[in-house]
Amino acid sequence: MDLGISGKRALVCASSRGLGRGCAEALAAAGCDLVMNARGAEALEAAAAAIRTAHGVTVTAVAADITTEDGRARVLAAAGEIDILVTNAGGPPPGMWTDWERADFIAALDANMLTPIALMKALMPGMMARGWGRVVNITSQSVKAPIPVLGLSNSARAGLTGYVAGTARQVAPHGVTINNLLPGIHATDRADALDRGVAEAEGITLDEARTRREATIPARRYGTAQEFGAACAFLCSQHAGFIVGQNILLDGGAVNATL
Repeated sequence: MDLGISGKRALVCASSRGLGRGCAEALAAAGCDLVMNARGAEALEAAAAAIRTAHGVTVTAVAADITTEDGRARVLAAAGEIDILVTNAGGPPPGMWTDWERADFIAALDANMLTPIALMKALMPGMMARGWGRVVNITSQSVKAPIPVLGLSNSARAGLTGYVAGTARQVAPHGVTINNLLPGIHATDRADALDRGVAEAEGITLDEARTRREATIPARRYGTAQEFGAACAFLCSQHAGFIVGQNILLDGGAVNATL
């Protein structure tokens, strides 16, 4: 399918690996020029070079912490006019409700709620003026079904979801859509870290922890960054202009809910 976005310019955050990399790859395959961001310069440059070679698009790499004001300013200065924004940031650490103090919640909000909001506020006015734009926020399945040990993430991402619900309806008349993608467990570094925590806590191997988690997913496997990226690219396409303010699960059926 021709997604109709060849020549569009996309900013993809946290895109040196994992789900962000999957989104960057899929958008590049659709012909989008990219601005890629991540904190680690070496991994980011390697990912950018690989995408340039594979897809022949222009890729600008900006190594910066997007969750800080300085990092956002550097990324936005390099980005220029952006048609497609994919927000993404690593989730807060797991723990118990007794572990978290105010500073922990502020850090989670900065990374997983306030940073996407700041990027949308910076880039959507230009999209609206041009009459076309796409925003996809990578959040979590925990928005639909909270995960007890991820209380920091649950809180911050639920706040972003509420913001998007109202804002998406305000910008839609101008040709701009905002939607959220809610990943379940995918084969990424984040999944490895969570599985490693379970393995250490319960005295089992990493493979045993992974097998146990896979058994809880109806698809009986982890998702891939490639299929996640394909879903993201479709939401960014010319065909998705009537999808507004939605929270779309990509979880292999793990969340058992009718709506």
